[in-house]
Amino acid sequence: MNAVPPLVTLHVWRVPRRALGSALLRMALDPRRLRARPGVRFGKLLGTGTGTGFGPGDADLTRYAAVMVWDDPDGGELGPAGAAWDSIAAQSARVDLTPLVSRGSWSEQTPFGDPPGGRAEGTVLALTRARLRPVKALTFWRAVPPVARELAAAPGLLARFGIGEAPIGWQGTVSIWRSAADLTGFAYRQPEHRAVIARTPAARWYAEDLFARFAVQGISGDKAVLGWHEGAR
Repeated sequence: MNAVPPLVTLHVWRVPRRALGSALLRMALDPRRLRARPGVRFGKLLGTGTGTGFGPGDADLTRYAAVMVWDDPDGGELGPAGAAWDSIAAQSARVDLTPLVSRGSWSEQTPFGDPPGGRAEGTVLALTRARLRPVKALTFWRAVPPVARELAAAPGLLARFGIGEAPIGWQGTVSIWRSAADLTGFAYRQPEHRAVIARTPAARWYAEDLFARFAVQGISGDKAVLGWHEGAR
C-alpha cells in the first residue's frame, strides 16, 4: 500500500526498574494487540537504547516505544494495551506525525506510503530502521561511534534515542530536530555521517532498511522521556 497515511504516532514510555518484569511481559503480549486496533495499518512495539551504539550494551531496559500508522487522522488511541503501558510507566509521551519522505521497507512493507516530499515548517522527526546482515554487523558497529558523537553535537538536535525490534541486528534511530534545515545540515554536511553514507552501498550492511522524515504536528506528555533538551544550538 503506497497511500500516505494521515497520521503516524510515536508513543514512548519510561518504566521504573521495579516494573521491568511487567514491561517485558507487555513486550511479549502487546504487539498483536496493538496491530489489531481499529484503523491501524502498521504497528511496531520496540525496545530502545541511548543511540550512542547498537549493540546489547546500548539497550535501555527502562524505556519502550511504539510506532503506529493509522488510516484515520483522528486515531492514535492504543486501547487496553496502551492503558497497560500507562499503568506501569513513570513517564510517557506521544508524538503526532505526518510523513514527508519515506525510502525503503520495514518487514517487507512500506508503512509510510510514498510521500511526495516537501519541507516542513517547524520541528521534524527522522526515523531510521535497518536489519543488519549478520556477517556485516561487526563492521557496522565499528562505524557507528564517530557518527553518534557527531550527532550528539549537531546544531538543532532536540532529542534522540535508539530503537530496536531485537537486541542484536534489528535497530534504528529516532531523532527530533528544530527544523528541516538542521536535519539536512547533519545528514549531508557532517563528515563522519557523509562518510558512512558513501560507504553503505559497498559495505552492504543491511538486508533491509528504511529512512523516513516526518513533520511533527504535536507532542503531548513528558518530553523528558524522549531525551529532550531545549538548549539545542
